[in-house]
Amino acid sequence: MCRMARPRKPLLSRDRIVEAAGELVDAEGLEAVSTRRLAAALGVSGPSLYNHFRTKDEILDAVADAVSSRVDLSMFEGAGGSGGAGSADGQDWRGALRAWAHSYRDALADHPNLVPVLARGPRRRPAGLRVADAVFGAMTAAGWPAAHATRIGALMRYFILGSAVGSFARGFVDDRAAYDPADYPHLGQAHLLAERQREVDEGAFETGLEALLDGLALQYEALRRGERPA
Repeated sequence: MCRMARPRKPLLSRDRIVEAAGELVDAEGLEAVSTRRLAAALGVSGPSLYNHFRTKDEILDAVADAVSSRVDLSMFEGAGGSGGAGSADGQDWRGALRAWAHSYRDALADHPNLVPVLARGPRRRPAGLRVADAVFGAMTAAGWPAAHATRIGALMRYFILGSAVGSFARGFVDDRAAYDPADYPHLGQAHLLAERQREVDEGAFETGLEALLDGLALQYEALRRGERPA
C-alpha cells in the first residue's frame, strides 16, 4: 500500500525572506521586522533565516535594494548635451534626471516606510550602487565636473526621497472648523487639500523638480562659460 507523500513546504530562499519582510514593512513599518515575525510568516524556525541573512539590517538592506532595482536607468544611456537634445538618442542630462526622478518616485510610491533605509545611501546594495553609478556617469559624461556630479546625485536623492515620505495634502484634515480664520487667516481652503491629494502632491513634485532642474541648468551654463557658479 502506497503512502501519500506529504506536501513539501517551499524551500526558504533570500527572495522569499525579502518578499515577506517587504510586506511587513509596507503594512506595519520597519519596527515590525523581526526574526520571530518573519519566521512565523514563512512557516519556518527563526534560526533558519540566519542561513541567508546575518542581521535585521541586512534584511532591510535587501528589501530596499529590491525597490531600487525597479528604478529605470535606461534614460542615462548616452545622456549628455547642454540641456537640450544633445545626445545621439535625443536625450540630455536634464531630461534624463527628470525621467529618473519620476521612475524613482514611482518605485517608492507604495513603500514610503522604506525611505529611512534608502536615505542611508547605497552602502553595499548592488541595485543602489548601480543607480549611483548611472547618475554620476551620465553627469560627468555631460560635462559636469566630478564634484558637481556628486552633489547632483545627492540633491536629487534628497528631493525624491523627501517627496516619498508622505503626503503634504493629507496632512490637513477635512474639517473647516479646524482652521479658524481668527487663528489662521490664510488657511480658509485648507480643509479641501486632502480630497485633492493627487493634484496637490504631484503638482508640488513637478514644481520642485522643474525649479531644481532650472537652477542646475543655470549652473551648467556658468560652468561652460568658465564662471564659478553661485
